[in-house]
Amino acid sequence: MSGLIYINGEFVPKEEAKVSVFDHGFLYGDGVFEGIRAYHGKVFKLNEHVDRLYNSASVICLKIPLSKGDMKAAILECLRKNGLENAYIRPIVSRGIGDLGLDPRKCPKPNVIIIAQEWGALYGELYERGLTAVTVGVRRNPPECLPPNIKSLNYLNNILAKIEANEKGGDEAIMFDIHGCVSEGTGDNIFLIKKGRIITPPTINNLKGITRAAVIDAARKLGYVVEEKNCGLYDLYTADEIFVTGTAAEVGPITKVDGRTIGDGKPGRITKQLMAEFKKLTKTDGTPI
Repeated sequence: MSGLIYINGEFVPKEEAKVSVFDHGFLYGDGVFEGIRAYHGKVFKLNEHVDRLYNSASVICLKIPLSKGDMKAAILECLRKNGLENAYIRPIVSRGIGDLGLDPRKCPKPNVIIIAQEWGALYGELYERGLTAVTVGVRRNPPECLPPNIKSLNYLNNILAKIEANEKGGDEAIMFDIHGCVSEGTGDNIFLIKKGRIITPPTINNLKGITRAAVIDAARKLGYVVEEKNCGLYDLYTADEIFVTGTAAEVGPITKVDGRTIGDGKPGRITKQLMAEFKKLTKTDGTPI
């Protein structure tokens, strides 16, 4: 049977998968989640994703009522129940049912939900010709206010950036921090390539991407220099190549930013090499379902 959702230890049909309107995840975005992929019968970087889920929960003082081992087992069982070998998986932990006040102490029991479904490449045919990106006025939440490394249920900052990108005709938005440094896209990390060197912003102002880390590792194994340093608008416009990484996005080339053509206007040589390396990695690396 397909379309089964895990909710607090039970599997229910997706039409019956419900949470209370008093759940603080619904009322206030009070909770955490992960986006995970399964390829060829294996879950890619399962341990790293579960670790990040629990780190996010720890920062917001949310006690997940499952051990990490039990969470991994539930994710794998959800895939098996749905008969999926290639899938996108979304584990969610919300604060749980409380009242209309903000106090999380009024929410005695978190809700744990796991969704698994088929989902192809996020950008479709754009992997061949490249994405058009636009810079947006919406600034990424500063770490002093809401650390971007908490993968929380409150994605309004990212959604505002996506709305602006949609209005400007961009496939993706590029967000800056409050100091004018490149941060990230609405759901992916950003890389620039200049004279054969790969540059990506440090993760103080963007999510510690698991695909990001995998691509950095692959690039270094290929002999490329990868630098983590702040970049600005000038660096974007003058880059030889630009690409983004993320669980949903995988590795996506950007060939235009704010009307400026990047490189020769086609996915660059190094970007395509890293796209191929990432695809190889997903065929061999993973936890068997």
